[in-house]
Amino acid sequence: MKLREVKRLVDSTSDPALAVDGLGSIAAWNKAATAFFGIEPDGAIGRPCDEIMQGTDECGTVCSQDCTVQRVARDGEPVKSFDIQVAGREGRRWCNVSVLVAQDGAASLPYTIHVIRPIDVQKRLEFAVRDFVVRETNLPGDQVVQLLASKRSATSDVDLTARELEILRLSAASAASSAIAAQLGISRTTVNNHMQHILRKLDAHTRLEAIRKAERAGLL
Repeated sequence: MKLREVKRLVDSTSDPALAVDGLGSIAAWNKAATAFFGIEPDGAIGRPCDEIMQGTDECGTVCSQDCTVQRVARDGEPVKSFDIQVAGREGRRWCNVSVLVAQDGAASLPYTIHVIRPIDVQKRLEFAVRDFVVRETNLPGDQVVQLLASKRSATSDVDLTARELEILRLSAASAASSAIAAQLGISRTTVNNHMQHILRKLDAHTRLEAIRKAERAGLL
């Protein structure tokens, strides 16, 4: 898909939408994105996506120059939608982000098209329910979050390899990829590849989220 086609697709939705190139820079920006972020196209295009979005979740920072979305897209895998807080014109707002991967035959790295839908009310309700359950049952907050977020396939049933568990434990101890690579005698690229597999298996978007899910499930 050529860039002009990517731009046409971004312009075709009434939701805030933007396209990010394989290097993490914004390549397309629609009118709804201008209204939501308060930034004109010439002030957004060419800038790093993480600098504009400033995405965070309950685990911390989500957006970075080499985020999970970019890594998964490079592997040719579909990207699941996710909830993050982004820096909009009216302040930080919870949004659900859907991502489409568009491969340009002339480029080695794909474009990722982000479609953003504000979900502030839904998130406030989710947090209110969590706080009510904590208050009324005296259950630990982490346990309540796990119960409310439970899915058909439990995290405790996820089959992480011995190496993946080892890397996740070192990450939980705040070790960087380079430090983990040096300690295990493997390359940094291998560490990052293992981490991508861990994120997919745990249905997580960040290392912090993966660590938290693994801890709750008793995997760490």
